[in-house]
Parts: sequence; structure tokens; C-alpha cells
Amino acid sequence: MSERTTIDARGAFCPGPLMELIATLKLVQIGDEIEILSTDKGTAQDVPEWCAKVGHQHVETVDHGKHWSVVVRKAK
Repeated sequence: MSERTTIDARGAFCPGPLMELIATLKLVQIGDEIEILSTDKGTAQDVPEWCAKVGHQHVETVDHGKHWSVVVRKAK
């Protein structure tokens, strides 16, 4: 069964949220999901683009008004 880890990167600026995602991906298993909470609008665009480049799965991006939630599934 897969797990979900949440990274609260609200208040951090690019590339902080992406760097936290990369560090966390090293600690979780294939199939696990990581949710990144970010107030940096760039995260909503940068993370899906990065996932496409490196082979992880972008699950969803949700705009909550004051922050974004981006979910990534570890694929390799």
C-alpha cells in the first residue's frame, strides 16, 4: 500500500519547494505520493515540468487560493 508524505513549503521561494521534493523522493518508496504545499506560484508549474523531465508522475495540482497543493507519485 502506498503512503503519502506532505511537505509544507509555504513561505519558501523557488527553488526551495522543488529541492524539498527532490530530497523527500530519496526517502520514500516507488508508488508513494508526496504532496507539496506552496505559496510560490512557480511551484505549480515547475514541479509538473520537472516530473515530466525526470520520470515521476504528476498526480494533481490544486489552487487553494492562498497556496497550491501539488501531488507527485514516485515512479522510479
